[in-house]
Amino acid sequence: MTATASAEQIKQAKDKLDAHVREIVRWHFDPETGTPFWLEKANSFKFNPLKDVNCFEDLTLFGHFEDDWLRGGPVNRWIPKGLAHKPWYVFETGGTTGIPKSRVVSDDFRIDYEMFSETLPDEFFPKKSNWLMLGPSGPRRLRLAVEHLAQYRGGISFCVDLDPRWVIKLIKKGWMEHLKAYQDHVIDQAMTILSAGHDIKCMFTTPKLLDALAQRLESQGSSIKKVGITGIFCGGTEMTSQWIRFTIEEYLGPGVYIAPTYGNTLMGLAASDMPTAKDNYKIAYYAPEPRAVVQVVDFNNYEKTVEYGQEGRVMLTTLTKEFFVPRFMERDEGVRELPSAKYPWDGVSGVKPFREFAATTTVGVY
Repeated sequence: MTATASAEQIKQAKDKLDAHVREIVRWHFDPETGTPFWLEKANSFKFNPLKDVNCFEDLTLFGHFEDDWLRGGPVNRWIPKGLAHKPWYVFETGGTTGIPKSRVVSDDFRIDYEMFSETLPDEFFPKKSNWLMLGPSGPRRLRLAVEHLAQYRGGISFCVDLDPRWVIKLIKKGWMEHLKAYQDHVIDQAMTILSAGHDIKCMFTTPKLLDALAQRLESQGSSIKKVGITGIFCGGTEMTSQWIRFTIEEYLGPGVYIAPTYGNTLMGLAASDMPTAKDNYKIAYYAPEPRAVVQVVDFNNYEKTVEYGQEGRVMLTTLTKEFFVPRFMERDEGVRELPSAKYPWDGVSGVKPFREFAATTTVGVY
């Protein structure tokens, strides 16, 4: 991993975060610019967000954000008055059963991915290169976000159609033959794009689809590197150190860079450098502070942060002018990591489904 952050770096990052918290909370609770949901919710508070929230720790006043607040509408209640003139998207997460959680977005996904772009080494993700987007599409933000990432870096994104809700239904029904057929259908599309002479050098995909693509290429005497791909942006909670070591050694080899990420529609993207043998292939993610903050808290007391190197549940705070989500309990757990010189704030490694939900969490073809 990169060097540990200095005390001064940590202090500067904390000061920046506190200033950002003040700005964002005042924006969302000002009657002129605020978000209708939060302006209404403030009527039930025993504190004044405009006066009493002055640093990140003061966000404890809000308690914990409830994910049911994002299920159902009207979705417009999440659009801040100060940004009501802008065009908006709605992105969904979940929704296999019941009403999915929805997030309205105007520019946040572009900003998130432009910030992420700065973490990608140009040697392996060359500017003006074309991309293959091999992951979930539909109402999720990934399709538009990866497309913007490619455009921002001067290239074009080729997208494969994939419906993860159908995949999860197949798994729950036990239709493994249909599941395999659908995965083959997705990989067929990717192979067609890669064979069409579009000079694709970069790719977004998920661990399971990267496995499937690498195996298909191998069966035809080819490989990820041989088809011209040098940079892979990969996301998914099943991305373990064991998996990434095998993938680097067996499927990628020298000359191909894999950039693991941990993110979702609420957070943005927590970035990680490419894992190495020197660090036992540990994947440590760092959220894009101050726009999003990830904390690892005690399984039995969500008000207590665990010690470095200890496991706990992931708690997310999102702080943008478009979206304010204080202290949301994620469906993931992980290990608290020390601030690094590159990211002078806490990180998280060993991310996996939260143990209380793990038995009911379905990880599909993607």
